[in-house]
Amino acid sequence: MEAYEIRGGRPLSGAVTIHGAKNSALPILAACACISGTCRIDNCPDIADVDTAIAILSHLGCRAWREGRAVLVDAAGLCRCDVPQVLMGGMRSSVLFLGALLTRCGSAELAAPGGCSLGCRPIDLHLWAAEALGASWWCEGERLLCRAGTMAGCRLELRCPSVGATENALLMALGCPGTTVIANAAREPEIADLVRFLRAMGARVTGEDTAELTVEGCAPLHGGDYLVMPDRMETATYLCAVAGCGGELLLRGARPETLEAVTDALSRAGCRLEREAGGLRAAAPPRLQPPGCVITRPYPGFPTDAQAPLMAAVIRAGGTTGFVETIFENRLRHAEQLCRLGADITQYGARAVVRGVRQLRSTELCATDLRCGAALVIGALQAEEVSRVTGIGHIRRGYEDLAAGLRGIGADIALTAEA
Repeated sequence: MEAYEIRGGRPLSGAVTIHGAKNSALPILAACACISGTCRIDNCPDIADVDTAIAILSHLGCRAWREGRAVLVDAAGLCRCDVPQVLMGGMRSSVLFLGALLTRCGSAELAAPGGCSLGCRPIDLHLWAAEALGASWWCEGERLLCRAGTMAGCRLELRCPSVGATENALLMALGCPGTTVIANAAREPEIADLVRFLRAMGARVTGEDTAELTVEGCAPLHGGDYLVMPDRMETATYLCAVAGCGGELLLRGARPETLEAVTDALSRAGCRLEREAGGLRAAAPPRLQPPGCVITRPYPGFPTDAQAPLMAAVIRAGGTTGFVETIFENRLRHAEQLCRLGADITQYGARAVVRGVRQLRSTELCATDLRCGAALVIGALQAEEVSRVTGIGHIRRGYEDLAAGLRGIGADIALTAEA
């Protein structure tokens, strides 16, 4: 096993290039299973979750391979509709193959999806959408089986703007005769990226960037090329790193318009953020001011994926910052680990109060999920002497060589054998 060894206490400076978005690439790769042709997905991040998606596509009978910054998928040979536990357990987004396989094969057999342990994340809304469109489902042991039956378009009123349920409903609706309207749909930029991909491949889908998506089903789909949007959560992570450590960064390829809730919070904390052609420049003072209470919300609210990195950024701020997590019940597990560095964090269920301290101490830390891992790295970068972060397999699920990116802007971080 491996770990990050981090010597903190240095400001960050320089430039980083933002990779393609994990949360956009994964649903797009799942959608490729709907298409009997070759899709070239450019700017596809080289991360563990993408490797898992490629493995699932290969298991289904597709040809899927990487060429440099692109992943190519030829789904003409797709010949099976089951995804085994060993592959489903690798990532949460594996559940999106439910919609893709229903559309392409008329049936799907899945195990429980994996990914980060963030508390109860049921797929009941996904299954409700499948039923509303005419499919049936049942469980056999640990397996979920779903059959298309006689599916037809309809109006789907989601009880909450779930990203995954919106994506699955989109993929299911592609194979449904008639018109499907997805109301109260998630508005995240990655949803819009999926819509644009589907439209580029021949789908008749409209309404991206709104809470109502319309799908004219059964349009003939074809292969083609598509460029994945930059990763706004990687952008948020680097912004929080420089905010916590101090310094100045140019984030090439960043799209600040997709991350305004985060940039607003950092501006309140004393960072200077300026849009530039092709990116975003961020400058941070040696010590932040508290940005006020941060409450996670569906887009365009403050994203749950940025909550942990921002908490790590403000543990040395000159005052008190509140956090309220409304999306996932176990999304504050990083708080206890940050306290090992000397942070002063009091947790009340899904709420946390961070009182800034002057100095942090080095220690051993263990990442329990993807964004927790990013937060621990940011915290360790602010601590004196050398800290170790284990559990970095979680980090590799969503960040393309985070250590190399941080070294390029002045961080002292190395990959070592885990003790």
